[in-house]
Amino acid sequence: MKIDNINNSLADILSHFSQSRVLVVGDLMLDRFVSGVVERISPESPVPVLTIKREDSMPGGAGNALANLVGLGVKAQVIGLIGDDDAGMLLSTRLATLGADPALLLVDPARPSIVKTRYLAGHQQLLRADQEKNIPLRDDQVSILLSRMDQHIDTVRAVLLSDYSKGLLRPDMVKAMIARAQKAGIPVLIDPKGTDYSHYRGADLITPNRKELEQATGGMETDSDEAVTRAAQHLMTTHGIKAVLATRASDGLSLIQSAQPPLHVRSRDIEVYDVSGAGDAVIATATAVLAAGGCLEQAAQLANLAGSIVVTKVGTAPIRAEELQSALAHQEAYSQHSQSGHMAPVMEWQEAAEQARRWRARGLRIGFTNGCFDILHKGHVAYLNQARAACDRLIVAVNNDSSVRILKGEGRPVNDQNARAEVLAALGAVDMVVCFGAEKPEADNTASDLIALLQPDLYFKGGDYTEDQIPEAPAVRKAGGRIHIMDHQEGHSTTQTIARMRS
Repeated sequence: MKIDNINNSLADILSHFSQSRVLVVGDLMLDRFVSGVVERISPESPVPVLTIKREDSMPGGAGNALANLVGLGVKAQVIGLIGDDDAGMLLSTRLATLGADPALLLVDPARPSIVKTRYLAGHQQLLRADQEKNIPLRDDQVSILLSRMDQHIDTVRAVLLSDYSKGLLRPDMVKAMIARAQKAGIPVLIDPKGTDYSHYRGADLITPNRKELEQATGGMETDSDEAVTRAAQHLMTTHGIKAVLATRASDGLSLIQSAQPPLHVRSRDIEVYDVSGAGDAVIATATAVLAAGGCLEQAAQLANLAGSIVVTKVGTAPIRAEELQSALAHQEAYSQHSQSGHMAPVMEWQEAAEQARRWRARGLRIGFTNGCFDILHKGHVAYLNQARAACDRLIVAVNNDSSVRILKGEGRPVNDQNARAEVLAALGAVDMVVCFGAEKPEADNTASDLIALLQPDLYFKGGDYTEDQIPEAPAVRKAGGRIHIMDHQEGHSTTQTIARMRS
């Protein structure tokens, strides 16, 4: 099946995500990423020694599906179970920052919160350690969770069931939830697990990966478009499922539905860093599309695009609406930003942080510098070239317009922040541009918060400074970076340039 002129309609669907509400139900877990470097083998046994540099924790499982929905601009709530422990408290806090109501979480002292800890050297995963206790829900717990679903079912436009086979989605509870959604007239999408899909009967869409599809059909082949179609149709016929969106890794995904020809959507040629959470991004995006009034074909197109973006990230970083919008607008050019035909990206803070993590995972040294760069001159170019020669990737942070006025007074900047950012982005020495700065004189007007987020290895400052005179120095040192003071370029400054123009 071929869809023509779909991008405009997809952009329209994206614009309606913020008006949608979704209820997520499923297995909650805490994803921990312990990152470091391996430089030697243990003398005690032939295993690598990981020198830990940083640790990150974020919601996983159904929590990651929620994070992806929120990243897409959808208003979402999650129903799930946590333990009465530190991991459960942290997970509850993380979910609350995403807008989830902690009152919907069932606390069970009899089981620990599920924690998956991944140990990484660069972007290579060395080991995963899981903490979990798989116990089916008690009948009274099922009743509580169903009553909480009843409280929200009339306020949402779709239900997402995230099944990780960790004990929450008991088959009879899944059937009851599907029945409630059908009665309310809203679609149910399921990320399935296991080999028996009979309790998913009535679901509007399930999203098995290639291996899951093969296992659920008793070993049917899934190595071609035709084979995937046959296996999906078998599932639909056998278990009364309305549609299947099968994810196929580098082969993209396939949408199979009754009375419609199959749609096979290919993935772009991309560099994969981490597949953790890719399935959550796919089903979250598909759910967002249906909740916004889109069709299954549109859900397949956007879900494939979301999955191809997420696998370029490190860890379970969620998809964001801005990334999908950018990918739609520049679908052919969207990839890791190429150094040929150079035009560095101008990024928002969170997007910049994710790119910095990708660079760091590849072992690249990240440099950072900041300034007004009001009128670009020879001194700037020499300084940036010198900085870029000392690192693998250079991030340039540009003071926004209000920040420049605070620093330089009225009449400045001469060029607005967008113009300054675009000019810097065209320089061969620059790999990324980010804007920062205060809106009011009493606010922090340094780049310290941005440095804390990006954690550069090297911080460059030009001029006659000592480290104690640099306001960002404490943030650089706290992030583990080093400060490099560059040679002062005499006779070249924006102020002097403006003075010469006036004279």
